[in-house]
Amino acid sequence: MAKIENVPGVLREIRRRLGLTQEELAERLGVSFATVNRWEGDLAKPQRAAQHAIEALATEAGVLGSDAEVPEKGRHRRGRAASQVPSTKPMEQMLWDAACSIRGEKDAPKFKDFLLPLLFLKRLSDVFDDEIDRLADIFGTRETALEIAENDHSLVRFYLPPVARWGVISGRQIIEWPDGERPRDVGEHLTKAVRAVVKQNPSLSGVIDVEDFAAERNGERDINPAKLRAVVETFSDPRYRLGLADVEPDFLGRAYEYLLRKFAEGSGQSAGEFFTPTEVGFLIAHIMRPKPGEECHDYACGSAGLLIKLQLVARELDPLSRVPLKLYGQERQAESFAVAKMNGIIHDMDIEVVRGDSMINPKFRQADGTLRTFDIVVANPMWMQPFAPEIYANDPFDRFRAAGGVTTGKGDWAWLQQTLASMGDRGRAAVVLDTGAVTRGSGSKNEDRERNIRRWFVDHDLIEGVILLPDNLFYNTTAPGVIIVLNKKTPRERENLIVLVNASSRFGKRRSKNYLSTEVVESLAADFLKCEPKQGEVAVITRDDASEADYNLSPSRWVGEPTDSDVRALHDLVSDLRVIAKESVELDQALLASLNRFA
Repeated sequence: MAKIENVPGVLREIRRRLGLTQEELAERLGVSFATVNRWEGDLAKPQRAAQHAIEALATEAGVLGSDAEVPEKGRHRRGRAASQVPSTKPMEQMLWDAACSIRGEKDAPKFKDFLLPLLFLKRLSDVFDDEIDRLADIFGTRETALEIAENDHSLVRFYLPPVARWGVISGRQIIEWPDGERPRDVGEHLTKAVRAVVKQNPSLSGVIDVEDFAAERNGERDINPAKLRAVVETFSDPRYRLGLADVEPDFLGRAYEYLLRKFAEGSGQSAGEFFTPTEVGFLIAHIMRPKPGEECHDYACGSAGLLIKLQLVARELDPLSRVPLKLYGQERQAESFAVAKMNGIIHDMDIEVVRGDSMINPKFRQADGTLRTFDIVVANPMWMQPFAPEIYANDPFDRFRAAGGVTTGKGDWAWLQQTLASMGDRGRAAVVLDTGAVTRGSGSKNEDRERNIRRWFVDHDLIEGVILLPDNLFYNTTAPGVIIVLNKKTPRERENLIVLVNASSRFGKRRSKNYLSTEVVESLAADFLKCEPKQGEVAVITRDDASEADYNLSPSRWVGEPTDSDVRALHDLVSDLRVIAKESVELDQALLASLNRFA
C-alpha cells in the first residue's frame, strides 16, 4: 500500500463515510482518543503499524479507491461526523430548547445569565477531558495524567477540579465529598462547581460565578432544581459534546451568538446593552479590513461581538496568517463583561476585557497616563446618552475641547471624540449611532454645538463616510442607525471626500426584526470601499458640499436626488404641458361627437 500523505484528511473522510466519532475511530484503530485527535489536528504522525491500520480501514471505507476524493491537506471538515452534527442548526435548537425548558420561551431571556455560564462550563469540561486524554497518551494512563495536571495547571488551558467536571455534575461519575459538603441538589452543585473553577482559575472571576444557581426568593428557588437537571441532561447528550475535536471555535461561537440573538430578541430595551446585530458587526469588519497583528479596541464592547467579527474577517482576508489581532474591550455592565469574556474564550480568541465606564474612566492608558491608541476602534455605544456637564468640562484626557469643543447633553459626538482620542496616527474607526448624530443642528440659525463638532471633524478630513442602516434592525429600538467611519490617514484618492451609503431599503424581514443578508453586507462594504457614486445608493461628496449643506451628512439627504439627466428646463416642461392640454381638448371633443350620434 502507498503511504498516506494526508493523514488528517483521510481520517476525517473515514469518519464521514463510516459515521464514526473520534472515540469510535480510535477504538477501531486500537489507539487512544487523544492520539486520533492529534493525528487529525496534524500535530503528530502515526507510526508504521498505525499507518497500516489506517490504510486498511481507509480501503474498507472506500477512501483510497480510484474514485475516492480525499480533502486537501489543511482543508478541515468542521464538527463531528456528518450524520451527527451536519451544521450549527441542531446545536442552536438544542441551546434554545434548553433555555425555553426552564420556564417557557417568553421568560427564557431572563435566564441568560444562568444558561451562558452553564454552556461555558460544559465547554471547559469537555476541553479539559480532551487535554487529559492527550496527556494520558503521553504518560500512560488517565489517572497519571490527572495527577500531573493537578500539580501543574499550565499543562491545560483551564484546570477543572473534580466537582466541576461535567461527568460529576451530570451524575455519571461519582466522587467522595468531604463531610458536610455534599450538595442537596444540582443547583447547589453548580454553584459549588463554578466557585471551585474560579478558585483554580482566577482569570474567570466575575465571568462564570456571577449567578447563584441555588438562589432563593421568598422561599422559592429562582430556578427549580428539576428544570435545571433537565438542562444539564440536555447538555449531556453525546451528540452535543463541545470538546476540541467535536466543534471548532467558530462553529460553537456561531451557536453561542445565536443564543445571544435569541435572548436579545426577547429582552426589549435591555438588549442593546450586550448585543449588536451580527450582520452589522460583519459590515463594520469588512469596511475596516483588519490586518494580522493590528490592535483593535471597543470601549463599549458588550458581548465583544464587534471585536470577534474583526478577527473572523481578518482570517477570511488572510487565511494563511498565524498572527492574530490584538483585541481590547471595556464594558460597564457586570453581566455583559462576563458574556464578553466567555464569548472570547469560546471563540478561542484572546481578548483583554476590563470593566468600567469608558467615558468617565477609560482603563486603557499609556505609562504616562494618556489614553492608549489603537489601529482600529469599533463601538456601538448607547445612543443619545446624557452625561453630566462636568465630565466634559473637567476631562483629564482633553478629549473634547481640542476636538471641536464640548457637546450638549446628548453624548453621540462625545463618543466620537472618545473614538478619535483612541485612534493611532494611522487609525481608522467605525461607530454605530442614531441618525440624528449626522443631522442635528444643520439648517438652524442658532449656534449648535453638535453641528460645530461635526464641522470640525469634516474640516479636518476625519469622516470617511456614513452608512444609513434600515429601521427595525436593532434589538432595543425600531429606529434606524448610522455607521460613522473615521480615518486619521485617509488614502490620497479619498482625501476631502465623504462616502454616503443609503442602505435603508436593503433589508430582509424576520418575524419581529429586519436583517441584512450576507450578500447585502458584502455589497455594501464593497460599495463603500469603491468610493464611487451609485444611483440611488451611494453619493460621494466633497467637504465644500458638506459645508454648503450646513454639515448635514445624512445619506438620505444626498442619495436618490435627481441626476442631471432627470432635470429639464422650465420652458420645455411648459411647452410639453401645452401640448398635453391641447391633446386633452381634442380627445374631449371627439368623445362628445361620438356620444351625440346616440342622442
